[in-house]
Amino acid sequence: MEQKLGTKCVQAGYTPKSGEPRVLPIIQSTTYKYDTSEDMARLFDLEASGYFYTRLANPTCDSVAQKLCALEGGTAAMLLSSGQAANFFAVFNIANAGDHVIASNSIYGGTFNLFAVTMKKMGIEFTFISPDSTEEELDKAFRPNTKAVFGETIANPALTVLDIELFAKVAHKHGVPLIVDNTFATPVNCRPIEWGADIVTHSTTKYLDGHATSVGGAIVDGGKFDWFKYADKFPGLTTPDDSYHGITYAEKFGLGGAFITKCVAQLMRDFGSSPSAFNAFLLNLGMETLHVRMPKHCANAQKVAEFLESHEKVSWVRYCGLKSDKYYALGQKYLPNGSCGVLSFGVKGGRKAAEEFMKHLRLAAIVTHVADARTCILHPASSTHRQMTDEELLECGVSPDLMRLSVGIEDADDIIADIDNALGKI
Repeated sequence: MEQKLGTKCVQAGYTPKSGEPRVLPIIQSTTYKYDTSEDMARLFDLEASGYFYTRLANPTCDSVAQKLCALEGGTAAMLLSSGQAANFFAVFNIANAGDHVIASNSIYGGTFNLFAVTMKKMGIEFTFISPDSTEEELDKAFRPNTKAVFGETIANPALTVLDIELFAKVAHKHGVPLIVDNTFATPVNCRPIEWGADIVTHSTTKYLDGHATSVGGAIVDGGKFDWFKYADKFPGLTTPDDSYHGITYAEKFGLGGAFITKCVAQLMRDFGSSPSAFNAFLLNLGMETLHVRMPKHCANAQKVAEFLESHEKVSWVRYCGLKSDKYYALGQKYLPNGSCGVLSFGVKGGRKAAEEFMKHLRLAAIVTHVADARTCILHPASSTHRQMTDEELLECGVSPDLMRLSVGIEDADDIIADIDNALGKI
């Protein structure tokens, strides 16, 4: 019988046998012993499953990846050292020098910079489009060398909601996969694969961990995209890999395993963006309560958003749970049980007033982090997005006065009282 999501949060990924540890063990070893060279050779040839070096794979990390895979409804998954590494691997696994990728322009500033600056230096060109684009506008962005479409379920910090079905429909019409970063929504509130996405990424540092203890990332493959149908577009998956004994990934591992196997065998091998076993252990502890924490985050954020919307010193609020929000309808479609605990708002008086407001907060902490159990706040224009020009900021939905408030799981009345006190000081 198919288990419900809450049960998967607690139980999936690791099932101890008789006499084995009940709690997922930390396999703190770089290497693994085998009886014969032939045994190890089968691992290097991808003829057998197992472990030989933790840079590529580790049992603790794999158990946690399998849990996330079960939560997202995928066929294969992997953990990485950060969300940035996850998004880089997900794109670079199928796009190389001379290729083109389409991405939403409201994505997280770090990802925007990764795509627009660093990966551009590697010869991959990105076209950034509005997440509100129509089908016709999306069609116009495609080129013969387009290899993927990328977006975020809920953008950080613009809080736009991606029309996943529409973006998936257009991506598939042009023979490319849709990659969706599902960090803010988590699989508790949205499972993009069910709406047509092909690859899902996460910064596990955020709600999946939930306690600001460990940086990490993940990629989940939906296992539905037919690489052989568009073989000319994706030679890395449909032709022999000379660096790995001539294996053709899509042929040997099928639709359900090709993408992640190539990510591990090629990219993790060469870039070494490996997660630590201990961080994976901490991530697993966080995921065990994910289904309990997310409803509390959402309920608190809804109360805070409604309070801010009615406050005379607040100029605007962005949260798709508000009926006045531009993305309310899309939020009800894709996130009917709640979106996340993050909202954006501005105060009357602009950037100067925003900085003054933040000085008077006592419960909410000013930190770079977002999406954990404690309420925190950030001014992106002077921190996470400071590498972007004012024009780029406005393009991706981040105004200079925007404050990103990550509502925690404290008592909502205490969070509101803290905000009300700080607003009274400006």
